[in-house]
Amino acid sequence: MSPLLIVFIFVGFVALVTAGVASVELVRRRRVVSRVSGGNAPGLGATAVLRPETRRTKGADFIERLQESQKENETLNSKLVQAGYDSPTAAAIYFLMRLSCLVMLPLVTLLIMPRTDFRLYVLAMFVSVVLGLILPMALLDRTIRLRQERIRRAVPDALDLLVVCVEAGVSLDAGILRVAREIGLVHTDLAHELHVVNRLTNAGVPREQALRGLWQRTGVEDIRALVSSLIQSEKWGTSVATVLRVAAETLRRKRRQYAEKKAKQAPLKMTFPLLFFILPALFVVIMGPAVATIIKEFSRI
Repeated sequence: MSPLLIVFIFVGFVALVTAGVASVELVRRRRVVSRVSGGNAPGLGATAVLRPETRRTKGADFIERLQESQKENETLNSKLVQAGYDSPTAAAIYFLMRLSCLVMLPLVTLLIMPRTDFRLYVLAMFVSVVLGLILPMALLDRTIRLRQERIRRAVPDALDLLVVCVEAGVSLDAGILRVAREIGLVHTDLAHELHVVNRLTNAGVPREQALRGLWQRTGVEDIRALVSSLIQSEKWGTSVATVLRVAAETLRRKRRQYAEKKAKQAPLKMTFPLLFFILPALFVVIMGPAVATIIKEFSRI
């Protein structure tokens, strides 16, 4: 398959997409004209009346598109922060990675895929394009999930240390800083987030807002419940140490229950590898010599 034919196919695909978008826009405009004119075909006067309305609709559509793109950018930035990439250039690097995957995977497939079978070649190109679109997002979601799991496991240990600091007479802000320093070597993700909370409070951000930001940057539901309890205890004047101790016991019990759930799921997950990979090998090793002996004995008859 020549590269010129591939270019023609790509141009034809872009033309079809453009034609579809144009037809949808035309149908939408006709519906607007029909709705405003009461279902009658608009004449010259109706066209003159509808010009400001059409301009207003285009401007409103443009503003809505800008708002949607801004929401998508905010969602992407939130995901990058939850994955641990909170640098100002994280979004640009992620965009470059997506663009590189979208370009390099089809290019590598174009170079290494043999052109003997046209259907196989087109299928490989389609799979490479789909992988180029899905792979960066899948890797980002996996990174977020693994980081949230590490933070979820680290929260009970951090709360135990924080309870000790608060009961010793240390303030909550100083205790957060001390806990972040102590768990920095074992739980780096949670330590980084606690350092961020300490820097925000030192910069003048209210503690409630800084604690809510801790949950927004991690996305862990356990931290959300903990932050809500700390904010309520601060508003009502209850003991922070008691709240932290109860939260630590609750989270440790949830962690133990989650580990028991994973242990109970292990036999079910081992069924298919055992059935398709381990048992056939065992049957070959155990029954192989017996089958060979039986075949040998029957061949003498």
